[in-house]
Amino acid sequence: MIARLTAVTAVLAASPALAATGPFFSLRNTDFIVLLAFLAFIGILMYYRVPSAIARLLDKRAEGIKADIAEARRLRDEAQEIYANYERRQREVQGQADAIVANARREALAQADKAKVDLQTSIDRRLQTAQDQISAAETEAVRAVRNQAIQVAMAAATEVLGRQMGPQDRSAGIDRAIDDVAHHLN
Repeated sequence: MIARLTAVTAVLAASPALAATGPFFSLRNTDFIVLLAFLAFIGILMYYRVPSAIARLLDKRAEGIKADIAEARRLRDEAQEIYANYERRQREVQGQADAIVANARREALAQADKAKVDLQTSIDRRLQTAQDQISAAETEAVRAVRNQAIQVAMAAATEVLGRQMGPQDRSAGIDRAIDDVAHHLN
């Protein structure tokens, strides 16, 4: 009620009715008629509770906006969570990729070192085989030379002994050689 009186007083004080000529509270004064029509309109609005309906509509709209804001916040939080999961997975994948690259490098270096060791072992083995073959060839050559020298010496000794000794000296030499062999065997 006080709000209505305050509204009417404000309307009367701010109205152009003060500028009208003649008595204000007369049906001939258009300003007064407009004021009455306005007050009747406000009264009809109040009677049909239009302000409360407007308030309900505004409240409903405000609740809809609040629900939209809550939904937007929920979606934002969900998007931030998805983004955080994406970043975490990306870091994990990057870490795994770095680990795979590092492991591949280690394996490549290990394979290269193993290949070097295997190559060095193969070279050492081949060198040893070559040295063994050279030693065997040297031993064979020395044996062949010794056999040849023995054959030459035997031929020369046979020839020299054949010239210097007679048949009796030869049989005495053979007997002495048999005695020496018997003496060594006992």
